[in-house]
Amino acid sequence: MSEVFESAMSLQHRLENLRAEHQVLDSTISSLCLLKQDDELTLRRLKKRKLIVKDRITLIERMMEPESRA
Repeated sequence: MSEVFESAMSLQHRLENLRAEHQVLDSTISSLCLLKQDDELTLRRLKKRKLIVKDRITLIERMMEPESRA
């Protein structure tokens, strides 16, 4: 396989993992909010991690997009 193809497949795999992690974080945050547990520190940490994951997803998606032509 070519190096470019392997790199693209690696990015695709990483993207899938990040999307799955983002979904788990979203579900966990929603559950904690519904339970009305008073654990603000945990919620803040989960929300911060979710934002980091979302930023990485966006970055990888941009890397994988074909360059737009002006």
